[in-house]
Amino acid sequence: MSLTEKDVVLTTEEAIEYLKISKPTFLKYIRLGKIRAIKAGKGWRILLSELNRFLKGEESK
Repeated sequence: MSLTEKDVVLTTEEAIEYLKISKPTFLKYIRLGKIRAIKAGKGWRILLSELNRFLKGEESK
């Protein structure tokens, strides 16, 4: 079985590299609700599909 985009979970570092933004900006977007993420220990986990939704400019559900 192959992973779909929806299944891929990224770490904070992977997400900021994917978005090409700074960590403070990334954390601000999470705090403002522009990017949905789940707190995992000291970091965050984000679905790749969520980052693509954000890049397309779609509203968070």
